[in-house]
Amino acid sequence: MKERVILKNKVYLYLTEFFAGMAVMAVELGASRLLAPYFSSSQIVWTIIIGTIMIAMALGNMWGGKKADQDPNPDKLYLRLFIAAIWIAAIPVVGKYIILGISGLLVVTVSQNLLIIAAFLSCMLIFVFPLFLLGTVTPSLVKYTVGSLDDSGKTVGTLNACNTIGSILGTFLPTFVTIPAAGTAVTFLLFSGVLLLLGLIYFLSAKTGKKACMIAFLLFFLCTLFGNRSGFVFWEENLTYEGESIYNYLQVKEDESSVILSTNVLFGVQSIHMKEDGLTGMYYDYALAAPVLAGADKKEEMEVLILGMGSGTYAGQCRKYFPQAKVEGVEIDQKITDLAREYFELPEDVKVSTYDGRAYLKGTQKKYDVIMVDAYQDITIPFQMSSAEFFGEVKNHLKADGVMVVNMNMKSQKEGNINEYLSDTISSVFPCVYTVDVAGSTNRELFAFSDTSALSNLSNTGQMNHALKDHLKNVQAQLTKYSKGDRILTDDKAPVELLGMRVIDEIIQEELGIYKKLFKEKGMKGVLEEGF
Repeated sequence: MKERVILKNKVYLYLTEFFAGMAVMAVELGASRLLAPYFSSSQIVWTIIIGTIMIAMALGNMWGGKKADQDPNPDKLYLRLFIAAIWIAAIPVVGKYIILGISGLLVVTVSQNLLIIAAFLSCMLIFVFPLFLLGTVTPSLVKYTVGSLDDSGKTVGTLNACNTIGSILGTFLPTFVTIPAAGTAVTFLLFSGVLLLLGLIYFLSAKTGKKACMIAFLLFFLCTLFGNRSGFVFWEENLTYEGESIYNYLQVKEDESSVILSTNVLFGVQSIHMKEDGLTGMYYDYALAAPVLAGADKKEEMEVLILGMGSGTYAGQCRKYFPQAKVEGVEIDQKITDLAREYFELPEDVKVSTYDGRAYLKGTQKKYDVIMVDAYQDITIPFQMSSAEFFGEVKNHLKADGVMVVNMNMKSQKEGNINEYLSDTISSVFPCVYTVDVAGSTNRELFAFSDTSALSNLSNTGQMNHALKDHLKNVQAQLTKYSKGDRILTDDKAPVELLGMRVIDEIIQEELGIYKKLFKEKGMKGVLEEGF
């Protein structure tokens, strides 16, 4: 084999290691954003991503070291970089179709742990191979950089340092720069482009591999052309907005009667704005019982805090039906607040703090008449806002006759479900806990307070809007006193992801029962012909 002059330049080899490490972490962060709209961004999904990527890297290290000993041809290493680059560039083009294809097949074949299995298989098919190839870089480069045993430790240490520094940048750049500014698709393309450039420099300097360079460049160009043409919900037309923030995938959809915000492709509506004045028909209407329980008819001024402001639906409802209410909110995602101002008519005088809900409570001494906890998003339940310590913090920020209302969005009939854990936990803090199921949904509203006379306030609706008055009579009739159990979530132990995943799995199985029946009776053809 002809000696490659470029390999004598250790700086180039260190750069190869640096950018390979950067690409690995960028792909890992990109993987979380690609999967999140379909499977959430829970700890379970992160575990799957990290686990599969570590498997791929370990296998790549082993195989790469073996090949470097058997055939230390640098052309093959940079050819592998080409393949990894093109595979990563193709992820925005085909990744979402693979995810939905796997999910569709599992829907009719798997009975338990659907989301976990679907997320794991999607991760394996989409990400393992390119990261396996990137795992071969380090052992191969060791072969070309170690000149003698005298400086082998220093050389290997420098390679590892370059990989680590690249990994650090590959962690921060996607999260804080490329994904918020340009999106997940462009992020994959940017970092795959860097790998492609490394290969092009190598082959052009060596004056070989012209065909490989042309094919790689052409495929990369096609991926760039088609990679950002459709969004995560490519089957939807006329979306008002689709984008990403540091924390979420964001989608705004509008029709004649409402504007809705979704932060997950598969799990529906997170916030809604009704264009016509009136009730929403959703859990927000039930939560309006909280100000009444807190004695709204007797107060000239009320302080309302919303933890998980979203697009401001509850804030708007409180302002409409309780003019004396002064509403402020906490929302960790500034982009959602921006969308709330732009598309959901959130008034400018409603203060929204960009902060974590629990941390916000830690930093204020103010007490409120009503605190709404609306931070549970499908299976993405922040454990720090589900523990006894957190609810104790909420209680400390309520006035003596104050009321906490919690939106729990995963109603289940099975014993030991996530709502029972949350209700038991809250019951360990508050003496009075009542729940009501939201009609036509999986939501359940929980009201907690210390003043035992609060229930009588529901009968004192006074001059309240007639539609709301009738609705609250229905809520009052359905309120059920919760019987305290011993399932307590704490800061030390709060397995909310596993509990949530079980309920989501149950809901999916219930909703998709018709497709399973069709599949058993008529196979996949029957599902395609009659199920859609």
